[in-house]
Amino acid sequence: MPTRIRSFSKINLGLAIGPSRPDGFHALTTLYQTLAANDLLTVEAHPLRSGKSSIILATNDDRVPTDGRNTVWKMLDRWLAAAQVTAEVHVHIEKRLPVQGGLGAGSANAAAALIGVEHELNRQLSGAERLKIAAQVGSDVPLFLIGGAVLGLGRGQEVYPMPDLPETHCIVALPGVGVSTPQAFRDWDAIHAERLTENPRSDRLEELSRALSACLCEPHSSGVFSEREDRPGNPLLALVRTGIENDFEDVVFRQHPSLGDIKRILTGSPGNPEQAALYAALSGSGSALFGLYQTEEAAKAAEERLWSNDVAFLRTKTLPRAAYWKTMVGAAGH
Repeated sequence: MPTRIRSFSKINLGLAIGPSRPDGFHALTTLYQTLAANDLLTVEAHPLRSGKSSIILATNDDRVPTDGRNTVWKMLDRWLAAAQVTAEVHVHIEKRLPVQGGLGAGSANAAAALIGVEHELNRQLSGAERLKIAAQVGSDVPLFLIGGAVLGLGRGQEVYPMPDLPETHCIVALPGVGVSTPQAFRDWDAIHAERLTENPRSDRLEELSRALSACLCEPHSSGVFSEREDRPGNPLLALVRTGIENDFEDVVFRQHPSLGDIKRILTGSPGNPEQAALYAALSGSGSALFGLYQTEEAAKAAEERLWSNDVAFLRTKTLPRAAYWKTMVGAAGH
């Protein structure tokens, strides 16, 4: 019987860009946070006694490749080789998330396919083997093998689970513009080349790493000090107070000023703090942006602001690690 897998999404709570590395990638520090919004994968696999493995992909979205360019195909090809299994694998990808929108949808598809084929063939690789293959497929793929709040280092593929943030209302704006991640990095290099030459270690990476560790790993993260006035009970609020930001905004908003306008719409008016976002930012290199809100009423107000400005959006929530794994396998139609 086919296995149905929810392929979740992510946002970046802060993203610092460092210098270009010898392999062509940039050093990064970011805090990934998984969201409940998802694509849906249906995986069916049958072991073969002889011959070569085959991977057959199908999708409801013509923009999604169904050959070796797809992250799902790359993941399954590597998994079959590492597991030393010969099988015929069919995957249907029901796209519900934007393609190349900064929410990690394609990377999540790859991780979901791995979970699905292991479930179908009753064969599991070790956690270390999984993460190694995931990093080969894409920088954002490993985070989806952890879920919840995840610290990303290196080019984003070095992942470490962090204490979970509380479930929070999230509104994701889906602008009708495309952002090229390679071009965004080139633009960043052009603007910041002199600074990175003078300081190749990039203090930005160290600063964000320290802020994330301090906010999420101190006692208040578990609510120990939630009753004390000098400690915030919500670690997300403590994180926001550090001044976290996404470095991509510096270049992407220059190329697409409308995205900066959408961020201001998500943020809300300072004169109406009960409807303001706890935090709003570009996700990854975009073009999706998001706002996090303390209450459902504040989230609905953000929806109304986006609606009145003709900006497409989706409503979801942040997804802590336990809920991530509990709701992934055996998805119905939601």
